[in-house]
Amino acid sequence: MGTYQEDTKVQKNRWWILVSVALFTFMSTLDGSIVNIALPTMSKDLKVPMNQAEWVVSIYLMVVCSCLLLFGKVGDSFGKIKVYRVGTIIFTIGSLLCGFNHSLAFLLFGRIVQAVGASMTMATNSGIITEIFPMNERGRALGSIGAFVSLGSIAGPGLGGLILSQLPWSYIFWINVPVGLITILVGNYFLPKDLTMSRKKIDWLGFVTFSVTIMTFFGGVFIGQEVGYLHALPVSLVVVAVIAFVAFIQIEKKKVNPLIVFSIFKNKMFTISLITAVLIFSSNFFINVVLPFYLQDARGLSASFAGLLMMVFPGLMIIGSPLSGYLTDKIGPKMLILTGLVLLSAAQLMYNFMDVKTALWYFIITTALMGLGNSLFQSPNNTMVMSSVTKENLGVAGSLNSFARNLGMVIGVSLSTTILYSGMSAAYGQKVTTYLTNRPDIFIFGMRVTFTASFVLCFVALILSIFRFRKGGKDGQ
Repeated sequence: MGTYQEDTKVQKNRWWILVSVALFTFMSTLDGSIVNIALPTMSKDLKVPMNQAEWVVSIYLMVVCSCLLLFGKVGDSFGKIKVYRVGTIIFTIGSLLCGFNHSLAFLLFGRIVQAVGASMTMATNSGIITEIFPMNERGRALGSIGAFVSLGSIAGPGLGGLILSQLPWSYIFWINVPVGLITILVGNYFLPKDLTMSRKKIDWLGFVTFSVTIMTFFGGVFIGQEVGYLHALPVSLVVVAVIAFVAFIQIEKKKVNPLIVFSIFKNKMFTISLITAVLIFSSNFFINVVLPFYLQDARGLSASFAGLLMMVFPGLMIIGSPLSGYLTDKIGPKMLILTGLVLLSAAQLMYNFMDVKTALWYFIITTALMGLGNSLFQSPNNTMVMSSVTKENLGVAGSLNSFARNLGMVIGVSLSTTILYSGMSAAYGQKVTTYLTNRPDIFIFGMRVTFTASFVLCFVALILSIFRFRKGGKDGQ
């Protein structure tokens, strides 16, 4: 049997397979953002300063980015479904470990285990769905995966706030365990055996140099926020990152089976779609970082109420994403992507006019526009990424697609906090690295600078998309 489309049993169960993969995709992506709102509580419970507690978020995203390309290749070589299944088990075990709040070091270890499992599922989920679904349903299926990724990346603060209002922070992680077990059982029953396996050797040296690049570069950025970017440690880490990246490029050029097949980037539609994904996920994480400060500190709202307000974003995505996926199959991605990016840009501009006295209805409408814009953009963009490559490159494309999204998240966290604190420092006249009690005006100034930068990201994504469709001809229709 050549393809899953010829297997009647697989086709009968294809929507159950999508539900299983989408649910786990949501959960693994959610864990990159849900911790943000719990960091103050964790900091107190673990008796560590806030800047150390922030590593609970950073280490997860950094390890996921480091491992995605490796597991995309492993999936191509030994089977995407096999790698996906192992990843679900590892992630669930990591979630269990994270809830035992013995120390920060143990929590970070649990987060690393989680991240390894998450990267295995993220690197293979799009490839699995692309192989299983026929072309006329692929837009809806891939759109659903993209929607759940987006949903997980922005639902974290809202869902986390609701959990914290009733339960200890451990349950932010432990809630994954029963859901993980259910998805493992559903996947074990419905997922078929792998059909496509290249059996090619894995580029381990490329993986090591790539991982060193990611870990040292973003490690230097996050440490530099605390101690200053001219301090010896962050400077040294960035230098190591540059050396490792140069070594990675040289190694990949000489490998027969490299970690990244650079020729794939000659496909302009694929490359620009990835770049726009990075930009929009970065912009989304600007929202994740800034709005909890705005709602809880500047506005004085409770974590549970702030979480409820932030659920407007994922709520609109739940409504809009299935419709967007359906329309992608019917009318193509072009108008959906452009409309979504226009709405996202408009929402970022609207955030610039908020202060501590802004009516909540204004906040809700603006956040709803963000959710609607994201749902219109993410589904068709995800479909374009996976549909623009050949079958043998599906694993690489899927892992690069997931890498682009997670890279956007890491960039969003690092860039938004850097811009926010830089703006606050400029307004205050001295270095600021936290919210200043009784000085909401300082925060509001920094927030507006941050949302201006976020608008620039969305607007650049819009210009790039206009360019890609103009150059793409019929592919963009």
